[in-house]
Amino acid sequence: MRLVLASNNAKKLAELRALLAGLPLDIVAQGALGIAEAEEPHHSFVENALAKARHAARASGGAAVADDSGLCLGALGGAPGVASAHFAGELPPVDGEDREARRRRQDAANNAALLARLHGVADRRGHFVSTLVAIRHADDPEPLVAVGRWRGEVLAAPRGDQGFGYDPLMFIPELGATVAELDAATKNRHSHRARSAAALRTMLAEAWHLGA
Repeated sequence: MRLVLASNNAKKLAELRALLAGLPLDIVAQGALGIAEAEEPHHSFVENALAKARHAARASGGAAVADDSGLCLGALGGAPGVASAHFAGELPPVDGEDREARRRRQDAANNAALLARLHGVADRRGHFVSTLVAIRHADDPEPLVAVGRWRGEVLAAPRGDQGFGYDPLMFIPELGATVAELDAATKNRHSHRARSAAALRTMLAEAWHLGA
């Protein structure tokens, strides 16, 4: 079964393929099908994920899955939240820069903006959130919704060069490392996306009758 991922993030695609490995699914990024990214106007992860999934399903004519994820900090009232990907404001493109290079530049700006907001803040606890929504077609009345959370605390400076987004700042106490210091296999065992994907696997088996 082809499942269109409503994202053009190559690292997110790789993570999701690994996390759902063994299921009879061919997961492809929407960009490979010429599908533009959807608007994300909502204030919650689940609403944005559903909007992205319906957009990709309608454009592809089949099943789709979307992940809306981000970092939430209690001291900031839940921010960066759904604005995590562009917390520093959306950066303008640079001539000759490809998508991944621009994403890395945006990540660095977002991390700097978060550190600036947390200057002088003692409570730096937070959690990553991943909300996965899968639908069989654009008008599916029964979206599968799975949520995973991964708790940690934001450091004063980045550490590590793996992952993406806020991974270099997010320290996981029980692992003694930032997310960006973890290898892919360890991250895929513990992450917020690993937790939401595990829940989604169960739902896919029960509701869509997909088995490993």
